[in-house]
Amino acid sequence: MAFREINGKMVEATVAPGQRLFSQRGAMLAYKGEVSFTPNTAGGQGGIMSMIGRRVANEDTPLMTVEGSGTVLFGHGGHHIQVIRLSGDTLCVEADRLLAFEGTLQQGTMFLGSQGGVMGMVRGQVSGQGLFTTTLKGHGAVAVMAHGGVIEIPISPQRPVHVDPQAYVAHHGDVRNKLSTALGWRDMVGRGSGEAFQLELTGSGAVYVQASEEKL
Repeated sequence: MAFREINGKMVEATVAPGQRLFSQRGAMLAYKGEVSFTPNTAGGQGGIMSMIGRRVANEDTPLMTVEGSGTVLFGHGGHHIQVIRLSGDTLCVEADRLLAFEGTLQQGTMFLGSQGGVMGMVRGQVSGQGLFTTTLKGHGAVAVMAHGGVIEIPISPQRPVHVDPQAYVAHHGDVRNKLSTALGWRDMVGRGSGEAFQLELTGSGAVYVQASEEKL
């Protein structure tokens, strides 16, 4: 396991020879051992096409490739950090929430309209995400950032979960999402996003929700 949670705002990553991590630029707080940090120009494990896709999607958050032998402390802006472990499934998360992730994971970009059609695109605008989100797929761990703490809510076919779009952090598993209105259009004037819109997630997996509607 590459990441160990030190406290709610820092994680320690173990870097071993022959392995690599990717981190957001500016996320390194301290390190021990022989560790190198190199600007990543190949788009993570997704390669050059993944990088081009993220640039087109405005999801091109600069990454550093971390290699060598030692340990690294990661944190950024005093944000809460949540470690998510993937076992072959896909995590959907905004690029600017990625603190660090293992190089065993393949990075890509997903068009929100593919999950919910036109309302999927509307959801991106309401939540402030835009029309695209970043995907990480495979076996490994991811450290993501949020405001005010994070809770993991299981999603099952019999029990869909409804989330305020601005409190949404990430989700993984075989999950579909759609945006619905909680009020009539006439009643939505002056309402916050959670009062006017709800993100409904169905299927099998989990969604991560932050304790604040504030963007990073």
